[in-house]
Amino acid sequence: MIDKNYCMSSYLTFRYIEDENINFFDSLKHKIFKPNDRKYACSNSNDIDKAIREILEKEYIPNKTAILLSGGMDSAILASYMPRGTKAYTFKCISDNAIDETNQAKKYADAYELDHKIIEIRWEDYLELIPILMKFDGVPFHSIEPQLLKAAYTAKKDGIEKLITGASSDLIFGGMDKLLSKDWTFDEFVKRYTFVDPYLVLKEPVSMLDIYNRYKTGNNIDFISFLQDISLDELNTSYVNSFNCGNISYVDPYSYMYMTEEIDLNRVRNGESKYLIRELFKKRYPNIDVPEKIPLPRSVNDWFRNWEGPKRKEFRDDINIEEFTGDQKWLMFCLEYFLNLYDEGSLTEQNRTEQNRTEQNRTEQN
Repeated sequence: MIDKNYCMSSYLTFRYIEDENINFFDSLKHKIFKPNDRKYACSNSNDIDKAIREILEKEYIPNKTAILLSGGMDSAILASYMPRGTKAYTFKCISDNAIDETNQAKKYADAYELDHKIIEIRWEDYLELIPILMKFDGVPFHSIEPQLLKAAYTAKKDGIEKLITGASSDLIFGGMDKLLSKDWTFDEFVKRYTFVDPYLVLKEPVSMLDIYNRYKTGNNIDFISFLQDISLDELNTSYVNSFNCGNISYVDPYSYMYMTEEIDLNRVRNGESKYLIRELFKKRYPNIDVPEKIPLPRSVNDWFRNWEGPKRKEFRDDINIEEFTGDQKWLMFCLEYFLNLYDEGSLTEQNRTEQNRTEQNRTEQN
Protein backbone atom coordinates (compact mmCIF):
# COMPACT_ATOMS: atom_id res chain seq x y z
CA MET A 1 0.00 0.00 0.00
CA ILE A 2 1.20 3.51 -0.80
CA ASP A 3 0.29 6.19 1.72
CA LYS A 4 2.77 9.05 1.96
CA ASN A 5 0.76 10.87 4.62
CA TYR A 6 0.67 7.83 6.89
CA CYS A 7 4.40 7.28 6.46
CA MET A 8 5.25 10.89 7.24
CA SER A 9 3.15 10.87 10.43
CA SER A 10 4.46 7.49 11.57
CA TYR A 11 8.08 8.55 11.07
CA LEU A 12 7.65 11.80 12.97
CA THR A 13 5.77 10.04 15.79
CA PHE A 14 7.88 6.92 16.27
CA ARG A 15 11.10 7.55 14.27
CA TYR A 16 10.19 4.69 11.93
CA ILE A 17 7.35 3.49 9.72
CA GLU A 18 5.49 1.13 12.03
CA ASP A 19 3.68 -0.81 9.27
CA GLU A 20 6.11 -2.37 6.80
CA ASN A 21 3.25 -2.93 4.33
CA ILE A 22 2.81 0.82 3.83
CA ASN A 23 5.37 2.79 1.82
CA PHE A 24 6.00 6.35 0.69
CA PHE A 25 6.16 5.70 -3.06
CA ASP A 26 5.58 2.87 -5.54
CA SER A 27 9.28 2.27 -6.12
CA LEU A 28 10.17 1.83 -2.45
CA LYS A 29 9.81 -0.91 0.12
CA HIS A 30 10.98 -1.04 3.69
CA LYS A 31 11.22 -3.77 6.31
CA ILE A 32 10.82 -3.93 10.08
CA PHE A 33 13.46 -6.06 11.81
CA LYS A 34 12.18 -7.47 15.06
CA PRO A 35 14.62 -8.51 17.81
CA ASN A 36 16.05 -11.99 18.13
CA ASP A 37 14.33 -14.87 19.90
CA ARG A 38 14.73 -13.82 23.54
CA LYS A 39 15.48 -17.23 25.00
CA TYR A 40 17.76 -16.33 27.91
CA ALA A 41 15.77 -15.84 31.11
CA CYS A 42 17.50 -13.48 33.56
CA SER A 43 16.51 -13.02 37.19
CA ASN A 44 19.88 -11.77 38.46
CA SER A 45 23.26 -10.54 37.26
CA ASN A 46 24.69 -14.07 37.20
CA ASP A 47 22.10 -15.05 34.60
CA ILE A 48 23.17 -12.11 32.42
CA ASP A 49 26.81 -13.10 32.86
CA LYS A 50 26.08 -16.67 31.78
CA ALA A 51 24.05 -15.55 28.77
CA ILE A 52 26.77 -13.18 27.56
CA ARG A 53 29.40 -15.91 27.83
CA GLU A 54 27.30 -18.41 25.87
CA ILE A 55 26.32 -15.94 23.15
CA LEU A 56 29.83 -14.61 22.61
CA GLU A 57 31.29 -18.11 22.59
CA LYS A 58 29.07 -18.82 19.57
CA GLU A 59 29.39 -15.45 17.86
CA TYR A 60 32.95 -14.24 18.42
CA ILE A 61 35.25 -14.71 15.42
CA PRO A 62 38.93 -14.26 16.38
CA ASN A 63 40.53 -11.23 14.72
CA LYS A 64 37.28 -10.54 12.84
CA THR A 65 35.08 -9.26 15.70
CA ALA A 66 35.09 -5.79 17.29
CA ILE A 67 32.87 -3.92 19.72
CA LEU A 68 31.21 -0.51 19.71
CA LEU A 69 32.26 0.85 23.09
CA SER A 70 30.56 3.87 24.62
CA GLY A 71 31.05 5.45 28.04
CA GLY A 72 28.05 3.61 29.48
CA MET A 73 27.52 0.38 31.39
CA ASP A 74 26.03 -1.79 28.68
CA SER A 75 28.87 -1.87 26.17
CA ALA A 76 31.44 -1.69 28.98
CA ILE A 77 30.14 -4.97 30.37
CA LEU A 78 30.30 -6.62 26.95
CA ALA A 79 33.83 -5.28 26.45
CA SER A 80 34.94 -7.07 29.59
CA TYR A 81 34.26 -10.43 27.89
CA MET A 82 36.28 -9.60 24.76
CA PRO A 83 39.67 -11.30 24.29
CA ARG A 84 42.72 -9.10 24.81
CA GLY A 85 43.55 -7.05 21.72
CA THR A 86 39.98 -6.91 20.39
CA LYS A 87 39.28 -3.63 18.59
CA ALA A 88 36.93 -1.32 20.50
CA TYR A 89 35.49 1.65 18.59
CA THR A 90 34.18 4.76 20.32
CA PHE A 91 32.37 7.61 18.58
CA LYS A 92 33.53 11.18 19.04
CA CYS A 93 31.33 13.92 17.62
CA ILE A 94 33.35 16.90 16.44
CA SER A 95 31.14 19.79 17.49
CA ASP A 96 31.26 22.64 19.99
CA ASN A 97 28.95 21.18 22.64
CA ALA A 98 29.21 17.45 21.97
CA ILE A 99 29.57 15.03 24.87
CA ASP A 100 32.98 13.36 24.73
CA GLU A 101 32.88 9.86 26.19
CA THR A 102 36.17 8.68 24.75
CA ASN A 103 38.07 9.04 28.03
CA GLN A 104 35.50 6.99 29.94
CA ALA A 105 35.46 4.33 27.22
CA LYS A 106 39.25 4.17 27.29
CA LYS A 107 39.10 3.20 30.98
CA TYR A 108 37.11 0.12 30.04
CA ALA A 109 39.36 -0.71 27.10
CA ASP A 110 42.50 -0.36 29.21
CA ALA A 111 41.04 -2.50 32.01
CA TYR A 112 40.78 -5.46 29.63
CA GLU A 113 43.64 -4.55 27.26
CA LEU A 114 41.50 -3.86 24.21
CA ASP A 115 42.70 -1.97 21.14
CA HIS A 116 40.82 1.30 21.56
CA LYS A 117 40.07 3.34 18.42
CA ILE A 118 38.19 6.62 17.96
CA ILE A 119 35.72 7.21 15.14
CA GLU A 120 35.26 10.94 14.62
CA ILE A 121 31.81 12.04 13.46
CA ARG A 122 31.25 15.31 11.63
CA TRP A 123 28.26 16.86 9.89
CA GLU A 124 30.10 16.30 6.62
CA ASP A 125 29.90 12.56 7.33
CA TYR A 126 26.14 12.86 7.66
CA LEU A 127 25.85 14.71 4.36
CA GLU A 128 27.84 11.98 2.67
CA LEU A 129 26.02 9.05 4.22
CA ILE A 130 22.40 10.25 4.35
CA PRO A 131 21.60 9.56 0.65
CA ILE A 132 23.35 6.18 0.79
CA LEU A 133 21.19 5.10 3.72
CA MET A 134 18.01 6.50 2.18
CA LYS A 135 18.53 4.49 -0.98
CA PHE A 136 19.21 1.38 1.08
CA ASP A 137 16.48 1.78 3.72
CA GLY A 138 13.76 3.19 1.50
CA VAL A 139 12.65 5.44 4.36
CA PRO A 140 13.93 8.37 6.44
CA PHE A 141 15.69 7.16 9.57
CA HIS A 142 16.93 7.61 13.13
CA SER A 143 19.82 10.05 13.55
CA ILE A 144 22.12 7.28 14.81
CA GLU A 145 22.19 5.51 11.45
CA PRO A 146 24.84 7.64 9.66
CA GLN A 147 27.35 7.16 12.45
CA LEU A 148 26.61 3.44 12.65
CA LEU A 149 27.24 3.22 8.93
CA LYS A 150 30.54 5.06 9.32
CA ALA A 151 31.47 2.56 12.04
CA ALA A 152 30.68 -0.26 9.65
CA TYR A 153 32.86 1.26 6.92
CA THR A 154 35.70 1.85 9.39
CA ALA A 155 35.52 -1.68 10.76
CA LYS A 156 35.45 -3.24 7.29
CA LYS A 157 38.64 -1.36 6.38
CA ASP A 158 40.21 -2.84 9.52
CA GLY A 159 39.29 -6.36 8.41
CA ILE A 160 36.38 -6.71 10.83
CA GLU A 161 33.35 -8.80 9.85
CA LYS A 162 31.18 -8.52 12.97
CA LEU A 163 30.43 -5.78 15.51
CA ILE A 164 29.20 -6.31 19.07
CA THR A 165 26.78 -3.74 20.50
CA GLY A 166 24.73 -3.36 23.67
CA ALA A 167 21.98 -1.13 22.31
CA SER A 168 18.89 -2.99 23.55
CA SER A 169 19.84 -3.19 27.22
CA ASP A 170 18.01 0.02 28.16
CA LEU A 171 14.70 -1.25 26.86
CA ILE A 172 15.00 -4.78 28.24
CA PHE A 173 16.45 -4.12 31.70
CA GLY A 174 14.75 -0.88 32.71
CA GLY A 175 17.14 1.81 31.58
CA MET A 176 14.62 4.24 30.13
CA ASP A 177 14.32 5.93 33.50
CA LYS A 178 12.46 9.02 32.27
CA LEU A 179 9.82 6.94 30.49
CA LEU A 180 9.58 4.67 33.55
CA SER A 181 9.44 7.57 35.99
CA LYS A 182 5.69 7.43 36.62
CA ASP A 183 2.52 5.48 35.91
CA TRP A 184 1.35 7.38 32.87
CA THR A 185 -2.22 8.00 31.85
CA PHE A 186 -2.85 7.14 28.21
CA ASP A 187 -2.98 10.76 27.08
CA GLU A 188 0.12 11.69 29.09
CA PHE A 189 2.18 8.91 27.58
CA VAL A 190 1.11 9.64 24.01
CA LYS A 191 2.18 13.25 24.45
CA ARG A 192 5.43 12.30 26.22
CA TYR A 193 6.54 9.57 23.82
CA THR A 194 5.61 11.15 20.47
CA PHE A 195 8.84 12.52 19.02
CA VAL A 196 7.24 15.15 16.77
CA ASP A 197 3.48 15.61 16.82
CA PRO A 198 2.54 15.42 13.12
CA TYR A 199 -0.43 17.73 13.76
CA LEU A 200 2.02 20.50 14.68
CA VAL A 201 4.10 20.33 11.50
CA LEU A 202 2.21 18.58 8.67
CA LYS A 203 -0.64 19.92 6.56
CA GLU A 204 -2.22 16.46 6.25
CA PRO A 205 -1.35 14.58 9.46
CA VAL A 206 -2.55 11.04 10.15
CA SER A 207 -3.42 9.94 13.67
CA MET A 208 -1.16 7.26 15.18
CA LEU A 209 -3.52 6.57 18.09
CA ASP A 210 -4.42 3.12 16.72
CA ILE A 211 -0.88 1.99 17.50
CA TYR A 212 -0.95 3.43 21.01
CA ASN A 213 -4.42 1.95 21.55
CA ARG A 214 -3.00 -1.59 21.37
CA TYR A 215 -1.50 -0.92 24.80
CA LYS A 216 -4.36 1.05 26.35
CA THR A 217 -5.70 -0.19 29.69
CA GLY A 218 -8.66 1.92 30.74
CA ASN A 219 -7.40 5.47 31.11
CA ASN A 220 -3.80 4.25 31.37
CA ILE A 221 -1.33 2.45 29.14
CA ASP A 222 0.93 -0.59 29.46
CA PHE A 223 4.00 1.50 28.73
CA ILE A 224 6.46 -1.27 29.53
CA SER A 225 4.98 -3.55 26.85
CA PHE A 226 4.89 -0.60 24.47
CA LEU A 227 8.61 0.05 24.98
CA GLN A 228 9.50 -3.61 24.55
CA ASP A 229 7.50 -3.85 21.34
CA ILE A 230 7.41 -0.55 19.45
CA SER A 231 10.66 0.90 20.78
CA LEU A 232 12.63 -2.34 20.39
CA ASP A 233 11.39 -2.76 16.82
CA GLU A 234 12.43 0.80 16.00
CA LEU A 235 15.85 0.38 17.62
CA ASN A 236 16.57 -2.99 16.07
CA THR A 237 15.48 -1.83 12.61
CA SER A 238 17.86 1.13 12.80
CA TYR A 239 20.82 -1.06 13.68
CA VAL A 240 20.06 -3.80 11.16
CA ASN A 241 19.57 -1.29 8.34
CA SER A 242 22.80 0.56 9.14
CA PHE A 243 24.99 -2.51 9.38
CA ASN A 244 23.38 -4.29 6.43
CA CYS A 245 24.02 -1.16 4.39
CA GLY A 246 27.65 -1.30 5.50
CA ASN A 247 27.83 -5.03 4.69
CA ILE A 248 28.82 -6.04 8.19
CA SER A 249 27.06 -8.30 10.69
CA TYR A 250 26.39 -7.41 14.30
CA VAL A 251 25.33 -9.04 17.54
CA ASP A 252 23.56 -7.46 20.49
CA PRO A 253 23.78 -10.08 23.26
CA TYR A 254 21.17 -8.31 25.41
CA SER A 255 18.59 -8.70 22.65
CA TYR A 256 18.51 -12.45 23.37
CA MET A 257 17.53 -11.90 27.02
CA TYR A 258 14.45 -11.10 29.05
CA MET A 259 13.76 -10.44 32.71
CA THR A 260 11.89 -13.24 34.45
CA GLU A 261 10.23 -10.80 36.85
CA GLU A 262 8.59 -7.47 36.11
CA ILE A 263 10.88 -4.45 36.26
CA ASP A 264 11.00 -3.14 39.83
CA LEU A 265 9.80 0.37 39.08
CA ASN A 266 10.43 1.51 42.66
CA ARG A 267 14.12 0.76 42.27
CA VAL A 268 14.27 2.49 38.90
CA ARG A 269 12.45 5.53 40.23
CA ASN A 270 14.81 5.75 43.19
CA GLY A 271 17.96 5.98 41.08
CA GLU A 272 18.65 2.30 40.27
CA SER A 273 17.83 2.10 36.58
CA LYS A 274 19.01 -1.19 35.08
CA TYR A 275 19.73 -2.53 38.55
CA LEU A 276 20.73 -6.00 37.27
CA ILE A 277 23.12 -4.42 34.79
CA ARG A 278 24.52 -2.21 37.56
CA GLU A 279 25.25 -5.29 39.67
CA LEU A 280 27.13 -6.96 36.83
CA PHE A 281 29.06 -3.77 36.02
CA LYS A 282 30.32 -3.58 39.60
CA LYS A 283 31.53 -7.18 39.35
CA ARG A 284 33.30 -6.62 36.05
CA TYR A 285 34.76 -3.20 37.00
CA PRO A 286 35.21 -3.16 40.77
CA ASN A 287 37.58 -0.18 40.59
CA ILE A 288 35.47 2.05 38.31
CA ASP A 289 32.40 3.97 39.47
CA VAL A 290 29.09 3.21 37.78
CA PRO A 291 28.84 5.86 35.00
CA GLU A 292 25.94 8.20 34.47
CA LYS A 293 23.69 7.39 31.53
CA ILE A 294 24.95 9.02 28.33
CA PRO A 295 23.03 8.72 25.03
CA LEU A 296 24.86 8.01 21.80
CA PRO A 297 26.57 11.34 21.00
CA ARG A 298 24.76 13.14 18.20
CA SER A 299 25.40 16.87 17.91
CA VAL A 300 22.02 17.69 16.43
CA ASN A 301 21.51 20.70 18.70
CA ASP A 302 24.67 22.30 17.30
CA TRP A 303 24.13 21.18 13.72
CA PHE A 304 20.57 22.47 13.54
CA ARG A 305 20.97 25.61 15.64
CA ASN A 306 20.48 27.90 12.64
CA TRP A 307 18.25 25.66 10.53
CA GLU A 308 15.22 27.57 9.31
CA GLY A 309 12.91 24.57 9.16
CA PRO A 310 11.29 22.57 6.35
CA LYS A 311 10.05 24.37 3.23
CA ARG A 312 8.23 21.66 1.28
CA LYS A 313 4.51 21.89 0.61
CA GLU A 314 3.74 18.96 2.96
CA PHE A 315 4.80 21.01 5.98
CA ARG A 316 2.77 23.72 7.63
CA ASP A 317 3.74 27.32 6.92
CA ASP A 318 3.41 28.42 10.57
CA ILE A 319 6.03 26.13 12.18
CA ASN A 320 7.99 27.94 14.89
CA ILE A 321 11.19 25.97 14.47
CA GLU A 322 12.78 27.47 17.60
CA GLU A 323 10.28 25.56 19.74
CA PHE A 324 11.76 22.22 18.70
CA THR A 325 14.83 20.35 19.99
CA GLY A 326 17.75 19.32 17.83
CA ASP A 327 16.46 15.72 17.72
CA GLN A 328 13.06 16.95 16.55
CA LYS A 329 14.63 19.19 13.93
CA TRP A 330 16.58 16.18 12.66
CA LEU A 331 13.33 14.26 12.07
CA MET A 332 11.85 17.10 10.03
CA PHE A 333 15.11 17.67 8.15
CA CYS A 334 15.53 13.97 7.37
CA LEU A 335 11.93 13.64 6.22
CA GLU A 336 12.23 16.66 3.93
CA TYR A 337 15.57 15.42 2.55
CA PHE A 338 13.98 12.02 1.84
CA LEU A 339 11.00 13.57 0.06
CA ASN A 340 13.32 15.76 -2.00
CA LEU A 341 15.37 12.73 -2.95
CA TYR A 342 12.49 10.55 -4.08
CA ASP A 343 9.59 12.82 -5.00
CA GLU A 344 9.92 13.14 -8.76
CA GLY A 345 10.65 16.63 -9.97
CA SER A 346 11.33 18.13 -6.55
CA LEU A 347 14.98 17.30 -5.90
CA THR A 348 16.50 20.54 -4.65
CA GLU A 349 19.76 21.83 -6.09
CA GLN A 350 21.43 21.52 -2.67
CA ASN A 351 20.45 17.86 -2.31
CA ARG A 352 21.33 17.20 -5.95
CA THR A 353 24.83 18.57 -5.35
CA GLU A 354 25.22 16.56 -2.16
CA GLN A 355 23.98 13.41 -3.91
CA ASN A 356 26.41 13.82 -6.82
CA ARG A 357 29.32 14.51 -4.48
CA THR A 358 28.48 11.45 -2.38
CA GLU A 359 28.24 9.12 -5.38
CA GLN A 360 31.59 10.45 -6.67
CA ASN A 361 33.22 9.89 -3.26
CA ARG A 362 31.90 6.34 -2.99
CA THR A 363 33.13 5.56 -6.52
CA GLU A 364 36.59 6.86 -5.66
CA GLN A 365 36.67 4.82 -2.42
CA ASN A 366 35.64 1.65 -4.24
